[in-house]
Amino acid sequence: QVQLVESGGDLVQAGDSLRLSCAASGVTLVRYAMGWFRRAPGKERDFVAAINRGGEITKYADSVKGRFTISRDNAKNAVYLQMNSLKPEDTAVYYCAAGPWGDNNSPSTYRYWGQGTQVTVSS
Repeated sequence: QVQLVESGGDLVQAGDSLRLSCAASGVTLVRYAMGWFRRAPGKERDFVAAINRGGEITKYADSVKGRFTISRDNAKNAVYLQMNSLKPEDTAVYYCAAGPWGDNNSPSTYRYWGQGTQVTVSS
């Protein structure tokens, strides 16, 4: 059974930092590009960040560029999202996903998805 499990979500104040983790079982993540998406209350799922299989290339949504950093540790079969200078508009359920490197902004690109972790940022 392939499973991606996100963790690290929390209730924080604006300006705080969080690191989200995504751990995989049943699949070797080194074979896949990874992405982070988020779904805010009343909104559709939006692209946040992506990283290629080797970790040399990263891409970010404009809304998080300069504040968020995606990284991966293939030896640990995990991917991370470091979130700094959090804003209330970052409040969302955050999902990690695995798939081929391509149209990284599109959820349809990804093959495997986690169930999400809640991030709430108060003002």
